Amino acid sequence: MGVILATSRSFSDGDLDLVARAEAAGHEIVRGPAHHDLAELAPLLATAAGWVAGTGPVTDEHLAAAPDLRIVARYGVGTEAVDIAAAERRGILVTNTPGANADAVADHAVGLMLAALRFIPDGDRRVRSGDWSVRRGRELGAATVGIVGFGRIGQGVARRLSGFGCRVLAADPFLPAERITDLGATPVDLDELFRTADLVTLHAPGGQTLVDAARLDGIPRGTIIVNTARPDLVDEDALATALRDGRLGAYAADTLAGDTAASASPLLAPDLAERVTVTPHLGAQTTQAVDNMGSLSLDDVLSVLAGAAPAHPVSPRS
Repeated sequence: MGVILATSRSFSDGDLDLVARAEAAGHEIVRGPAHHDLAELAPLLATAAGWVAGTGPVTDEHLAAAPDLRIVARYGVGTEAVDIAAAERRGILVTNTPGANADAVADHAVGLMLAALRFIPDGDRRVRSGDWSVRRGRELGAATVGIVGFGRIGQGVARRLSGFGCRVLAADPFLPAERITDLGATPVDLDELFRTADLVTLHAPGGQTLVDAARLDGIPRGTIIVNTARPDLVDEDALATALRDGRLGAYAADTLAGDTAASASPLLAPDLAERVTVTPHLGAQTTQAVDNMGSLSLDDVLSVLAGAAPAHPVSPRS
């Protein structure tokens, strides 16, 4: 029997009993903290043969504490928190779950667009305080929407927006312009997208700042930005300044810098509450996405522990 460490909070929390699936294959699931604190994880890593890893860091120090580890299966798409080079040096495979939560996140992105355009969270707060005054919003179908990053999630957003009748722009340096056109969007470069779009939705990988003070200087007044990707894509101080001076009409996001420890974010200032909507990193938290991510990650772990190749290996960083 092998030990499989699971540190994703929602692993096997959907309709599928993935713990039973692992046990049927002769393995034991052991739970660990999602923040991946090394002091807490070290005793669990010491016996782990497989690791279904959440969003916390997976460093060389973590891997050194796991002499029997053969695979780190990232529960989700992003692998920036995983030291892939260190894993490769140690002969540990790294996988992820591409596309598993794409529909869930695309749904959530459109929901945040509507929330920002129609002042839905603010309207709820006003009614609960006895204020039934009306703020006039804008229709999504009348907007030019710019999608930054046109992978699975960005394409899912574009499909959903087609039903609203939006004009859709897309910027993605890795996709040919003809492919973007075939998928229902107009290809543009990043600067043109920010100069043109009424609403910008971010679906790019982390590790880069795409929205900073200089870029915000060139946006149309009242632009709305939605971020269901990574908090480091934006400069939160610059966003707060642009919200206060009216250049930015609203910001809606599924996470902030620091994630669950983001209480000090400038975007949570009381004077910005009418124009900022933040959800607690729940874009991928649907029953279907949880089942998809759990199944793909566990299947790769079981394959490797059985001596087979995983279905979703992650290429080493260049």
